[in-house]
Amino acid sequence: MADLDVRPKWPLRVAFITLIASVAVLAAGPLIAAGLDYRPGLAMFALGAIVAGVGAVVLIVMLLFKRGPAALLGSALVAGLVAALVPLSIVVTAGKSPSIHDISTDTADPPSFVALVPLRGSGASPAGYDGPEAAAAQRVGYPNLAGVLLSGAPRAAYDRALAAARAMGWQIVAADPASGRIEAIATVPWWGFKDDVVVRVRPDGNGSRVDVRSKSRVGKGDLGINAARIEAYLAKLR
Repeated sequence: MADLDVRPKWPLRVAFITLIASVAVLAAGPLIAAGLDYRPGLAMFALGAIVAGVGAVVLIVMLLFKRGPAALLGSALVAGLVAALVPLSIVVTAGKSPSIHDISTDTADPPSFVALVPLRGSGASPAGYDGPEAAAAQRVGYPNLAGVLLSGAPRAAYDRALAAARAMGWQIVAADPASGRIEAIATVPWWGFKDDVVVRVRPDGNGSRVDVRSKSRVGKGDLGINAARIEAYLAKLR
């Protein structure tokens, strides 16, 4: 009798654990954005995904053998699959992107951070450019990424560059038309990670050249986020 009393509880326990793990996966990003250190936040994200994935497999077996309430187990199964697929998609994306987090349209003479340096924090990556290895990896991963040439004087180009930066929703930290430099902070959706962006406008022949650099403050790879951000910005600028 004792065995009969305990056995029916296992499907409910598995469903409950799977749901809790799924919530942990979905909550990791907002918690990091709210101020939780990203390291335990990412650990919670990864562990939750593993537990949710294993729970989903167990729930499939339980549903096949009708070992519990189908509605509850089915709901937990869907939540577990979603929670496991989210990090899986991130892993797939990471495999397609170079393991760098400092992207510049000018790797020979990348724009420098000035006003952003004291805002990056003690735990951030160095503000200086990551160097020849990053440049080589960028050429392989993003061979078409380059600055934009605009017709007109640098001041007119600068005004267009600043308007495009504001249209991106970035937090403008510095805007210096005399030096042709714009510095801003871009926040990664859901995760809340802060990335630093600098835009540089220089005379180029009869027109002006706009170069952009975007660098993550933490991590080694960026899942292509910095390159995508620069491409989106240049599209607005054109």
